[in-house]
Amino acid sequence: MIYYIHLIHHSLLVNNNMDDIETFVDTKLVLHRTKFSILLVLQIPAFILSLFIFYFFIKNPTIRQAPHNRALLILLIVNFMQLTITLPLNLRFYSHGYVEPATHMYCTWWTFIEFTFYVTSEYLMATISIQRHMLVFNGHVMNIRWIRITLHHIPLLFCLVYPMIFYLFAIIFYPCDGTQWDYTSNLCGFADCYLISNKVFGTLDWSINNGLPMVVNALANILLVVRVIQQKRRQNRPVTWKQQRRMTIQLFYISSLYLAAWSPCLIVGVVQILGYPTFLAEIQTAYFLDMIYIVCLFLPWVCIGLLPELLKWIKTLLHCPQRHNAVGATIAGTAIATL
Repeated sequence: MIYYIHLIHHSLLVNNNMDDIETFVDTKLVLHRTKFSILLVLQIPAFILSLFIFYFFIKNPTIRQAPHNRALLILLIVNFMQLTITLPLNLRFYSHGYVEPATHMYCTWWTFIEFTFYVTSEYLMATISIQRHMLVFNGHVMNIRWIRITLHHIPLLFCLVYPMIFYLFAIIFYPCDGTQWDYTSNLCGFADCYLISNKVFGTLDWSINNGLPMVVNALANILLVVRVIQQKRRQNRPVTWKQQRRMTIQLFYISSLYLAAWSPCLIVGVVQILGYPTFLAEIQTAYFLDMIYIVCLFLPWVCIGLLPELLKWIKTLLHCPQRHNAVGATIAGTAIATL
């Protein structure tokens, strides 16, 4: 009798576990489909707006060659590459519900490209935040060639080259057998060998390549606002330099977008490093890491709102067909009346 009761109890446990597994799989499938739909709906207008912005800069070389717009254009190009290269890979995963193709080579290059663009974008934003101080308060020094090359061009070039070289050695050249990947998770479970086998290296990567740029970004923006307020009080009059004020507002909104996207992930990461590795681990994986895509999806919208010339040009472009139709209707009406 006890034996049969044990069998029944075991059978019930198995059935309950199977029900739990099926519920988990169904929930995960719904979450993946929801993420796919949201990302796709937001990706399409971001792609179209980016093309509008690039065409605007091509047609207006004077605006494009301004130092603050040149750096912004580089950031937008990197952002556009994320929209067209890395985001489709994430959409592919959420569409299938698993990594396809499930190979070591695919996961290696996927994480390499993804991490490189992440850090490139972050470092560009931090560098732009620092350079904006010079452009707002000492913009005239940019007319000196060696200063422009040293303090403007070289830092931007470093932001483009450093992440690629770092992850080339950290991911591509790092010795790995390829058995650690999780093909049921986005980005193959972020299971690069250097993150799993070398905790010190992984912590330094997270701190220097992700945390540091966001700290610099936040501090640079706070300091810039403080300096603007002090400048205004020192002059005892409203700030009349319209261009400088616009650059300050532009930086503030773009930086706020980065901070909103990265802060939840970074804060949870700090808590986990400090000794609580399971702190919000599931929420971090399921939601916070996906919030990073807020940057590439909404940056074109922010830029359009902060570039009055661009907004005016788009409105003119969209109203041109209506004007032509109105003129055509007027001419046709006049011709009919004449007849």
